[in-house]
Amino acid sequence: FKRLFTGAPELLVALINDLRPDLPDIASVEVLNPAIDANELEGKYIILDVLARDGEGHCYNVEIQVRRYGAWHKRGLFYLVRTLGGQLDAGEDYRELRASVGLHLLDFDLFDATEAERQQAVWRFEMRDERQPTVTLGNILQMNLIELKKADRLGLSPGPL
Repeated sequence: FKRLFTGAPELLVALINDLRPDLPDIASVEVLNPAIDANELEGKYIILDVLARDGEGHCYNVEIQVRRYGAWHKRGLFYLVRTLGGQLDAGEDYRELRASVGLHLLDFDLFDATEAERQQAVWRFEMRDERQPTVTLGNILQMNLIELKKADRLGLSPGPL
């Protein structure tokens, strides 16, 4: 996974463009962590994520998760927020912050409690008001999930997600 995207960044560009249709298409990315650290291949969970930044400064954490474990979503949120917070140093202008986007490919079904959840494989979470979901704090922090097995079962067509 990591080797694929670091060796063929145009594939990473295509994936990012498909998953974030509200932002202008990007032409290139800089992979911020191209090496596979031995620690990533050890332990309880194998974590191969790709950290990237596009030409506009938007940051991406692209990850594939093959096993479901209880704190997965907390870990994903932690790294997403850390990516956002790492963009500025103390005293810098908050207007310089760019979107921090998590793109998580899940090899398991995460949401299946209701029929509506079982019929949706692509999810996007942002900062929205609970009572008025059209009121947002912008797209600066977003987590996109694709439940791969569910997408296959539902027969999602190729192309922009």
